Amino acid sequence: MTTNTATYNDAWQNCLSRIKAQTSAEEFAKWFLPIIPLEFNGTTLRLRVPNKNFAEQIETNYICMLKPLIAELFGQQTRLYYAIPKSDTQIPLGSEVNATTVPQSFGGQNDSANIRNPFVIPGVKKIRIEPQLNKYYTFANFIEGECNRLVRSAGMSVAVTPGSNTPFNPLYIYGDSGLGKTHIAQAIGNEILQRHPELQVLYVAMNKFQAQYQTAAINKEIPDFIHYYQAVDVLILDDIQELSGKPGTQTAFFNIFNHLQMSGKQLVLISDKPPVELKDIEERLLTRFKWGLSAEILQPDFQTKVKIIKAKAARFNAEIPEDVVVYLAENISANIREIEGAISSLVANTTFMGKRITIALAKEILKAYVSLYQKEITIDHIIDVVCENMAIDRARLNSSDRTREVAIARQLAMYLAKQYTKSPLAAIGVAIGGRNHATVLHSCKTIANLMDTDKAFRAQVEEMEKLVSAE
Repeated sequence: MTTNTATYNDAWQNCLSRIKAQTSAEEFAKWFLPIIPLEFNGTTLRLRVPNKNFAEQIETNYICMLKPLIAELFGQQTRLYYAIPKSDTQIPLGSEVNATTVPQSFGGQNDSANIRNPFVIPGVKKIRIEPQLNKYYTFANFIEGECNRLVRSAGMSVAVTPGSNTPFNPLYIYGDSGLGKTHIAQAIGNEILQRHPELQVLYVAMNKFQAQYQTAAINKEIPDFIHYYQAVDVLILDDIQELSGKPGTQTAFFNIFNHLQMSGKQLVLISDKPPVELKDIEERLLTRFKWGLSAEILQPDFQTKVKIIKAKAARFNAEIPEDVVVYLAENISANIREIEGAISSLVANTTFMGKRITIALAKEILKAYVSLYQKEITIDHIIDVVCENMAIDRARLNSSDRTREVAIARQLAMYLAKQYTKSPLAAIGVAIGGRNHATVLHSCKTIANLMDTDKAFRAQVEEMEKLVSAE
């Protein structure tokens, strides 16, 4: 290795370029730009840093990234020293930078199956583990109701005082799919990081945990796999029921669970079943799942669904009429994902198709998400609603009377029949005054135009739509 000044300066600049690609602009400017390379004699690299605390921060938070780069660019046996100005005190790294002991990154989303133990690197004091959390999932946007109040309260208690300071350890959350279990679990993780940024928080789904275990077993690195998870302060494990029938993974998780529990660390477990209903899982694990608090998320009641619908609509910047909100809350089976899907479709139809958000549109959209258990709406029922609302006799509606009052009522009945029944235009025309399909088509266009230009008439039509679709 040459000790030419230009050569090692070039190598250091190359090192900085690599670091810049792996850090934020703020981190790079704060922790790496101030570093100045002083000397490299072929075996020792001296870097000047502003002060002792600066060197300790590099050692604590970034050495696992810096060491493999130094090993690659300066040599595997390179020793690193920090020089502090004035006293020129040298702080040695403490060991040679041996590239063969430097593992790949463990925390990234795309390489979560790589379970090498990052703690085998000499000189590493502590690394930051990527928590794998979605920043959107917070307590602030979690809609509370009777169905989830216990879970939310327990989750917040855990977030305030995680680990040995709370009786809810483990916190075992269960409930049917689509009720917000993952949201509350990740909200706990995000809240803990806000309140206790020094803690190592990790959220992982059981299928990823299983994939990591399988890779570890193939590579004969199961102790490293267990060691990695034992270094976490807060472990949030989703879909715990997928442990079923996997004895090897269960044994590894048992060791992780015991270590974290005895060390006063926090566990949050998510499942679609209560512990008592889990199958093919060792009794010693099931017993531990019951040590803390088991809390169920129930299906939301009507009022909670209304709040959820309004919150989702606000997120989309969509104004949904109150009657449509009520209709959705009454007809969606209580799955929050169905609510999100229905509102997304409503917004798309409004934005891209120019449609108004009405009960008729909501009903059409919900067919793709839920089964509606309403009685079939008939043309006769629609005629009765129109005649009663507009104070017109049924015989007169079906007559040849062409006065504006009767003509509008007849056109309105045809419009509603087209919206709320599956009858073809010809059948609608025959049932309402013996008209043909062209007359029905013209009537529908006339009513639509009137609704666009006359707010009072639109309100009247929407009121009749409520009556038509009512049970």
